[in-house]
Amino acid sequence: MKSLIVIPTYNERENIAGLIDDVLTMVPTTDLLIIDDNSPDGTGELVDAISAQDTRVHVVHRPGKLGLGTAYVLGFQYAIDNGYDLVFEMDADYSHDPKYLPDIFAAAGDADLVIGSRYVKGGDTPNWSALRKFISGGGNTFARMVLFIPFHDCTGGYRCYRTNALRQLNLSLISTQGYAFQVEMAYVFWKRGFRVREVPIVFMDRRVGKSKMSRKIFLEAFLWVVRTRFQGDPVVKAPPPVQPLPMYPAHK
Repeated sequence: MKSLIVIPTYNERENIAGLIDDVLTMVPTTDLLIIDDNSPDGTGELVDAISAQDTRVHVVHRPGKLGLGTAYVLGFQYAIDNGYDLVFEMDADYSHDPKYLPDIFAAAGDADLVIGSRYVKGGDTPNWSALRKFISGGGNTFARMVLFIPFHDCTGGYRCYRTNALRQLNLSLISTQGYAFQVEMAYVFWKRGFRVREVPIVFMDRRVGKSKMSRKIFLEAFLWVVRTRFQGDPVVKAPPPVQPLPMYPAHK
């Protein structure tokens, strides 16, 4: 199946070249879409140079930090418009190890969404602090219990979607970011009756650079879960737009 791996970046110059090499070594037949939010450290210029040498690497430049959720929605629409069968979410900081890509590809053979799960047998977060384990694990458990989501890891961002399933959603209604975006997509896929599978991954803290996690991201996720418990989610019932417009600027 034709596949696209979407990697949002902001100040990931130290990671991105090595990550691209590692991804393409593990899955050489895939394409990559790097979505850079005008990184001050020159990430965008570096991936442009890589793209000029490798036709599998595509780049979209955005004018500033517009959020993780909007980056992935842009990537989903790009995948739909360009005829990809599968579209992946993947972080740029090596917390999502490329070695798990073949397992996720294999699981996508009979699933509409594959989640790289830290909380199934074989998954782990070995180098996290006790506080981070409490925040992430507690937030995940809270979302699952409040919304009755039957998956073990609904906040993780290492995923693969079938574009045929994404085509049935009105992606323009998605406005969440960070953890909330991941929970919303898991919730929508479950409520729409799509096939969801989890495969174990070991999630490591980023190698270099600073985490993008913030109090604002955590609070957004908490409030979204509570609101959705009582009001539902508009994406679940809304039909897809008749003719979705491209959501990306000039790209390579």
